[in-house]
Amino acid sequence: MKNQGKYQKSTKSPKQPYNFTDINSRINVTFPKGQKEIIAEAAQLAGESVNGYIKKAVDERIARDSEK
Repeated sequence: MKNQGKYQKSTKSPKQPYNFTDINSRINVTFPKGQKEIIAEAAQLAGESVNGYIKKAVDERIARDSEK
């Protein structure tokens, strides 16, 4: 009798990890304790994702500093 269990050996090869370097660059940032929640709340009030909110803040700072 054949194996009729729910689980079968996969015939697919393991997936290659997604290579983010082809599309985006990643920067890990550490904030003081409690700051993450403050940033998340401000982003939500602005209707933005946390990532988008931080990116916009950095872009604005770069623009402002390059005017000097």
